Amino acid sequence: MSRIRNRDTNPEKKLLAIVKERFFKKGFRYRRNYKNAKGKPDIAFLKDKIAIFVDGAFWHGYRYKKWIHELPKKYWQGKILRNIGRDRETNHALKEAGWRVVRLWEHELKNPSKVAEKIYKAIKASHGQKRR
Repeated sequence: MSRIRNRDTNPEKKLLAIVKERFFKKGFRYRRNYKNAKGKPDIAFLKDKIAIFVDGAFWHGYRYKKWIHELPKKYWQGKILRNIGRDRETNHALKEAGWRVVRLWEHELKNPSKVAEKIYKAIKASHGQKRR
């Protein structure tokens, strides 16, 4: 457990490459592991108040209900359920503070175009909301 990193992971590096290629070059500025937002988003577009997280399938419970019985110990079940709960709390707190939250699964990073589209939709929605 102590060897598991919480920043600069391979999925985070892939996300960063997508953001640099598709958004930074177009003038969108971001912060990595932004400490002033709940949950320390992997990428945060401060101007648009968009928090982006990339979650590991095992640690954050992708299809958890399907493979709960395959987990070796009760410890892992509790750990993953706590992570799922913490993710929900983080989403709620950020939304209450006026942020848009984009959660990506690490396997989604295999398709950079879809990832970029999700982020672009959040930015577009953020801009539409500010105009009102």
